[in-house]
This record gives sequence, structure tokens and C-alpha cells, in this order.
Amino acid sequence: MTGPEVLDVARDAIETLLIVAAPLMLVGLVVGVAVSLLQALTQIQETTLVFIPKILAIFVALLIALPFMADVLHSNFLRITAHITSG
Repeated sequence: MTGPEVLDVARDAIETLLIVAAPLMLVGLVVGVAVSLLQALTQIQETTLVFIPKILAIFVALLIALPFMADVLHSNFLRITAHITSG
């Protein structure tokens, strides 16, 4: 493989990583901000309060987004294998 081909594969891998991780990261961000807002409004200063809602929300989002994530990873795998076999 030449240098530009390696860079194309690396770019595709990074794009796939961002696409696959984005739904879970966004859910974690939204839940974290919501719990922080709730803590600020109620003046509850418990540092461990955010973990349980965030874990549950990310788990639910993972169950919902798993087919999409698998499709993206599968298509990336097929592109890479086609690129390797084409030489």
C-alpha cells in the first residue's frame, strides 16, 4: 500500500469511529447536562448522582443504536477488505 492509500484507510477508520461513537456520546452529554442542571436547581451537591442515570441512558441508547452501529462497522469492514483484496 502506498502512503495515500494508508491515509485513506486511516481517515475512513476515524470517520467510522466518530459515527459509531457519536450517538452514545451525545446521550451521555445530554443526560449529564440535565442532571447537572437538576443539581444546580435543587442545590444537591452529590458527585455520584450523575452516574446511574448516565449509565442507564447510555445502555438504552446502545440497545437502540446497536443495529445502526453494526451496519456502519460492517460496511467499513467490507470497504477495507475490498481495498485489501484489490491490491
